[in-house]
Amino acid sequence: MNLNDLSKMTASLEHTPKMPLLFLGHGSPMNAIEENEFVQGFRKIAKQIPEPKAILCISAHWETNGTFVTAMQNPPTIHDFGGFPQALFDVQYPAPGSPELAQQTKELIHSTAVILDDNWGLDHGAWSVIRHLYPEANIPVIQMSIDYNKGPKYHYDLGYQIKSLREKGVLIIGSGNIVHNLRMVDWRSINTAGSGYDWAIEADEKMKKFIVEDDHSSLINFKSQGRIFDLAIPTPEHYLPLLYILGLKNSDESVSLFNDNTLGGSLSMTSVKIG
Repeated sequence: MNLNDLSKMTASLEHTPKMPLLFLGHGSPMNAIEENEFVQGFRKIAKQIPEPKAILCISAHWETNGTFVTAMQNPPTIHDFGGFPQALFDVQYPAPGSPELAQQTKELIHSTAVILDDNWGLDHGAWSVIRHLYPEANIPVIQMSIDYNKGPKYHYDLGYQIKSLREKGVLIIGSGNIVHNLRMVDWRSINTAGSGYDWAIEADEKMKKFIVEDDHSSLINFKSQGRIFDLAIPTPEHYLPLLYILGLKNSDESVSLFNDNTLGGSLSMTSVKIG
């Protein structure tokens, strides 16, 4: 390790005031280039929190067999979708990576072996929202994957293990949607805020109540919450990033909601700020 690398590693270990936590309802990839109330909400929340030294994002769109962390110096922008306008594929988000932060994250996690990854990059669950928070792409970003073999409690507990990163200037973001049923989307109302089916609105309200009241047990055990949760979470990948963020929360920290709306019948953009 040369002196420059040592200097960067030392700087990354410096303690800072505790960073807040964010769960962002990312919705359609088109939010990356459209102007609407949700992207305005992302920009507004960025102004309410300290500028981070680095970002760790848990995105719904990186599911793996095991737990991986991106460790390259320059993560590529991944356009992991199809059927959208060329303007969306033209977007690049050239934020640097942070091999140092990836290594620190690996060392903090003891419940599983973390694999440092040089092949992934930033998928749209990360860059489509982070580009509204920090449009200059000047803050290092790494991603941590979601192990599709593990249950909800595993993901909640894994979040807890990286809690100390919050005091090193790292903004930890979970990116997904708490109500996400693409098979039941009403595409005629996909751009109409407030257009939620009764079950989607009821599930969204119940989840928000659990979040605000710190009822993490009910959120971890979402499969026992009945039919409306079954409809809201037909597959868990968009929901699990929320559990990472809740696992990182201290009991005395405040919770606030923003982008609090449904659209397309079966999607919720509800986002959460902690701290």
